[in-house]
Amino acid sequence: MRKNNRWDISRMPDLTGKVVIVTGGNAGIGFQAARVFAGKGADTILACRNELKGLKAVSKIKKRIPEARVKYMHLDLARLHSIKHFAENFSRDYSRLDILLNNAGVILVPYKTTSDGFESQIGVNHLGHFALTGLLIDSIVHTEGARVVNVSSKAHRKGRMDFDNFHYPAGKGFSRIGGYTRSKLANLLFTYELDRRFREARIHALAVAVHPGYSYTDFGRAFVFRILRYIFYPVVVTVTQSSARGALPSLRAAVDPEVQGGDFYGPDGRGERKGFPVRVSSNGASHNKEDARRLWEISEKLTGVEYLDASVLDTKINSISL
Repeated sequence: MRKNNRWDISRMPDLTGKVVIVTGGNAGIGFQAARVFAGKGADTILACRNELKGLKAVSKIKKRIPEARVKYMHLDLARLHSIKHFAENFSRDYSRLDILLNNAGVILVPYKTTSDGFESQIGVNHLGHFALTGLLIDSIVHTEGARVVNVSSKAHRKGRMDFDNFHYPAGKGFSRIGGYTRSKLANLLFTYELDRRFREARIHALAVAVHPGYSYTDFGRAFVFRILRYIFYPVVVTVTQSSARGALPSLRAAVDPEVQGGDFYGPDGRGERKGFPVRVSSNGASHNKEDARRLWEISEKLTGVEYLDASVLDTKINSISL
């Protein structure tokens, strides 16, 4: 691909007047995306679990961009109560939501459950974001051209949906990689199903998925990788990219007018490990409509967050002026 055809932040439009939420916006790829959104004039919300880190990230952005309209709001995706509280606070303060970047996640953690009893990786990476998106759906529906961007991973290709052992009760059949790859496959199934529902209801919104390739910061999320990055530093640097570069697929999916609902973006380099963001493909399992439907139903039941069905959304969207 010729250099002048590569998409980077120089192609970002002015975002003044837009409202953006970035989950996990205090560090890594999320922070880099939030920094760019804020630099382009968007009202940018860093939705993070750790208040100290969230406020520190806001201060860091404002130090570089004094005029930035950026704030921290508490959000713990491992607690449905926190998600509901966040959505209530957001809906009270904002009348629109242009970009919801569902970026936060956990990776390769030992078996444990969230406060609501969900296996933590599927609980945070999928169910938490499913609930958040559903609780913010009114703001999305009322914002023409709104986008929901879900951050998945190349690891989705190893994922397997097992609805009979969805949470690995008592750790049965659990492995760190199995739990993680299942959650990343769920991100894609959710994205494609959400976009189908948007289209069926004729809603002027897009659901898009991305993966960041191999970003250097990802290797610091789990203890084993913190060790490996020091032992194999030259190799790690060769096959990975910076968090700023890793954020490009998310940024492109959020703003590029060429993006279509149901697209999947990732790096253009060998093996999609690093590079500039382009449209890529996901595996066949991620396009299984029956699994997507079952996942949606299970997600609504477990979270207690029920999205309006297509017919109701269609009536609602036609009752407002876009």
